[in-house]
Amino acid sequence: MTNNILHRSNILIVDDDKDVLTAVRLLLKPEVNQVVTESNPENLLHLLEQGAFDIVMLDMNFSAAINTGNEGIFWLRKIVEKHPKLPVVMITAYADIDLAVRCLKEGATDFIVKPWRNDLLLKALDEILQQKDQPKTALSKRSESVEDNIVGASDKMKELFQKLHKIAPTDANILILGENGTGKDMIAQAIHQLSQRKEKPFVTVDVGALTDTLFESELFGHKKGAFTDAKDDRIGLIEAANGGTLFLNEIGNISLRQQAKLLTALQNREIVRLGSNVAIPVDIRLITATNLPLAELSNEQNFRKDLIYRINTVSLHIPPLRERGQDVALLAQHFLRFYEKKYMKPTMDFSEKALQKLAEHPYPGNVRELQYVIERAVIMADDRLLDTHDIVFSPIETATDEKNTDDSFNLEQMEKTAIINVIEKHDGNISKAAKELGLTRAALYRRMSKYEI
Repeated sequence: MTNNILHRSNILIVDDDKDVLTAVRLLLKPEVNQVVTESNPENLLHLLEQGAFDIVMLDMNFSAAINTGNEGIFWLRKIVEKHPKLPVVMITAYADIDLAVRCLKEGATDFIVKPWRNDLLLKALDEILQQKDQPKTALSKRSESVEDNIVGASDKMKELFQKLHKIAPTDANILILGENGTGKDMIAQAIHQLSQRKEKPFVTVDVGALTDTLFESELFGHKKGAFTDAKDDRIGLIEAANGGTLFLNEIGNISLRQQAKLLTALQNREIVRLGSNVAIPVDIRLITATNLPLAELSNEQNFRKDLIYRINTVSLHIPPLRERGQDVALLAQHFLRFYEKKYMKPTMDFSEKALQKLAEHPYPGNVRELQYVIERAVIMADDRLLDTHDIVFSPIETATDEKNTDDSFNLEQMEKTAIINVIEKHDGNISKAAKELGLTRAALYRRMSKYEI
């Protein structure tokens, strides 16, 4: 992010669930200028006339016994009619995703699924505010330069940018390869923004976290009664991405059975909801990503070659941070500017020795690791000049060093020790531990299960 627009914003939240209002108010209060909550949508238009709001967060259902979403759509239309430039973010349960897509067509800017991740909610609000009231010509111009959103000036990143500009305008399926923390999700979003489908949905799915049952239900949708908890019809995420881009992250972690289901949908360009025998045509641009090397992904015991051919029309390799040279200093400065504004710190800088320490680190967690190193430094620093003692790296390296002094090179034991140390450091907060280790929550849970932590 390039400015502190979120801190200057006024946000109105309309939801009849008092717990939701309390949770959002507590989350946003330190992040924005003003938070106004309202449980009765009848007061919505009056509040909009009385105050200047930058975003409205609007619940989709206001009657406990009715889950059609019609009330939310009714009030959305009222807002769009009276305040056409005001961004509206719909609040919805996951089962209402088909209604959420309908809301986008009615003029909503985005939708947030309950329960949400706080960091993703804040990021979504900030991105909406960044784009608010920007002329379309300026937006298009900004989208055409990936370099504006992805920091990098090394030769390897320049090659990546050149390749992106060539393949993004096509409809080719793209496989993004790269270690954890290299920014594969940002590259996927950049491809979508540079494509002909940029005005259509961009739907992200962490398929590595889905069980066989959830995989089919969430990707293909289901009919009411298809299984015990299927209380309503629901479209799947593939259908929700119709006309736009579907990004499947951690594709290397799905089972052979899941691969077969996905391959059938891609080959036929249609899906069949669970509990139905009606084929629904879909038009998507597919982007997939994995942290596995292509040679390992091509092992037929783990991954179908015919699916690899289908998803890998073009592959993009995201270089690890240790191979990006000068980008370490650029990224460090980028994160420093962002976090000094986020935490309302004075303008800060790095000493020469601090920059040297940053440059010499191998970054097993890649860009994500550097980001959290800088965030911690900004939070904990007593001076405006960050020195070597302010740069503290992940304890995963400490755990490795400790094991090496004992002449023990058991990789599994080293990994287990590192995981335990990081979880203890964050007092059991799995989300924070996963970020510091450069893993997804799902991947961390799998390792915890493996090591019986």
